[in-house]
Order: sequence, then C-alpha cells, then structure tokens
Amino acid sequence: MNTAFEPLAILLAPTVDCFDWISAVDAPISIVTNRPHSDVSRRGYCSALRQFLGWHRDQGGGPLSRALFQRYRVVLQGKNLAPSTINQHLSAIRALADECAESGLLDRPTAAAIGRVKGVPIRGVRLGKWLTREQAERLLAAPPNTLMGLRDRAVLGLLLGCGLRRDELANLTCAHLQQREGRWDIVGKGSRVRTVPVPGWAKALVDDWARSAGLSSGLVLRRFRKGGWLVYETTADGTAEARGMSADAIADVVTTMSEQWLARQQAHGRGRRVAAQERRRAFSK
Repeated sequence: MNTAFEPLAILLAPTVDCFDWISAVDAPISIVTNRPHSDVSRRGYCSALRQFLGWHRDQGGGPLSRALFQRYRVVLQGKNLAPSTINQHLSAIRALADECAESGLLDRPTAAAIGRVKGVPIRGVRLGKWLTREQAERLLAAPPNTLMGLRDRAVLGLLLGCGLRRDELANLTCAHLQQREGRWDIVGKGSRVRTVPVPGWAKALVDDWARSAGLSSGLVLRRFRKGGWLVYETTADGTAEARGMSADAIADVVTTMSEQWLARQQAHGRGRRVAAQERRRAFSK
C-alpha cells in the first residue's frame, strides 16, 4: 500500500478491517488520481489527497463524514487559496468518497452526503493578467509569413479562440475538427465527449497552415527544426510523417512570439511578456 495514503485506513476503519487495506486502498486512490485527463490535473488530485490525509492524521483521525469534509473546507478557505484551487481539493475528496462507496469501503449515504457539500463560489473577479482584444490581434500578427510562422499563428489562434490547454492543443488532430450545423467545433476534447466552438478566424488560420504544410489527417500541429524545416519520422507502415509538437514546444512558441511582440511594443515605450495562460484568459473574455 502507498504509505502516503495510509491514513485512509483510519478514515474508513468502521467499514474495512485494517488488514484488508493492504490490498483494498490502492485501487480507489489509483482510480481517483487518474480520473483527470491532463497530467497537471492528475498531479493536483494527488497533491490534494495527500494534504487532506496529512491534515486528517494531525487532527487525530476519525471516520470520513460530511462534518469532517465541511471542516476541511473551512480550513482550506482559511489558507487564502484561490476558489478554483479549493474546489479542486474538494473535488478530489468527493471523488475519493464516491469511489470508496463504489468499492464497498464506505457506506453510500455518507458518500452521497459528502457529494452534496457545495464548493466555494467563484466570483467574477479577474485574477492575473489579461490581454485586450487589440493586444491579442497584435500578438497574432507577430509570426512571420513563413511555413513555421503559419503554424505559430495557428497555435496562437487556437489558444486565443478556443481556450485550449497546451497538452490538449498538442494532441489535437484533424479528426477533432468537425463541421456541425454550419459551424466548426472541436469534438472530443480531452477524455470527455465535449464540443468546443472554433471561431471562423481561428479555423482560417488552421486551414492556411494545413494547406501550406499539406496536412489533411493526423495531428494538426507539427514540429520544426531551428532552421525552419519540418521534423519527419518513419511510421509503422514505412511512410514519412512530420512529428507532432509537445506541450513544451507550444509554450516556446508563445514565449518567442510574445518576446517579438514585446520588442516592437518597447520600441514605442510599452509592452510586456505574455504567458500561455493569458491566451486562455483572453478566450474567456
């Protein structure tokens, strides 16, 4: 059993004998921490459960209950964490209670009571830095009119127009882009069946890049060498195919383009670097 989660034996002791936890506890933890699609979210769930169980141990233990869950919610709020961070912690614990109930390690009424506890309201306050529409338009104009520049403009367009995360964008395929009822959508985002609208201008940037690169299937975004040449690899059927981009490579595109934009802005006495997360904030506007 993972020693980091041994306090679960105390949390659910009324339901399961301590001996049984050697084999019983790993499955619920593994399922819960692997529910999110992205690596970042999985690490967040794992960290949330570790912190909760550590707090529970310091409090002297006791069975998992709605009252315990509500008390921990107050503790999180007292740490002045962002509402989204608090809600992620609470979601991880709810998921754990739900999975333990499914596995017979916790009674269902208790799990249902925990699931009914509401998260922290997220008010309409903008945190961090946000791009204005004018700044977003200028950033889109930063890439040069080269094949790599067309790809970089497609990267920025999808980040700004669709609010995708870097790992989602790195795994985006041509098959995900589908036309429905006269509009373009990204269908099947992440591990869920979900539809993300694609603005016409963002789809046009993707089309310009795909047409120039000769792409009609597979990953939408492809990797370049420093000299501006596509990186190819041999597939299982013996054909050569341009390799896809990594999430880090997408971050590098954002950094490079923002620095070029920054240089032009500073020449006029203004400007600052732009982070990848600001693309998603600009999308939400």
